[in-house]
Amino acid sequence: MTYKFMKKIIPKPGQESVWDYPRPPKLESTNKTLRVICDDIIIAQTNRGMRILETSHPPTYYFPPEDVNLEYLELVENKTSFCEYKGAASYYNLRVEDRVVQNVAWFYANPSPKYQALQNHLCFYASKVDACYVNDELVQAQEGDFYGGWITSQIVGPFKGGANTWGW
Repeated sequence: MTYKFMKKIIPKPGQESVWDYPRPPKLESTNKTLRVICDDIIIAQTNRGMRILETSHPPTYYFPPEDVNLEYLELVENKTSFCEYKGAASYYNLRVEDRVVQNVAWFYANPSPKYQALQNHLCFYASKVDACYVNDELVQAQEGDFYGGWITSQIVGPFKGGANTWGW
């Protein structure tokens, strides 16, 4: 598949191309260790996560709420977004002492039936915290912050989200 302005990177053994991911997105569980860190505090850690795989996007990783230190999160009032597949999302701010990070994570309280397993699981923007890890690999944030994907050495693109990629 080739689009104007992009050329698919061919994955090496052990890698995945985001251009091989489906549309509509696929939801799958992962037993990889996922971590979110801010101010040297582990905000979330799980090996019972879920990931969404969607054409042209790095995976987004979702944490079960019981594996998140919710005492650092504050529900954002009057902020929602809508995904044509998953439904309406709500957001959390992160508060660690005097530091407040706006809209650091999102979740679906009532996802569409196909994505029901995501209910109340939290997905964090890697760009808004100090570090995110998949196993022990530091994640690179997907450019643009609209999609919130996590890039590791196991994923190749190019990735939608940055400048001049909206037409893909």
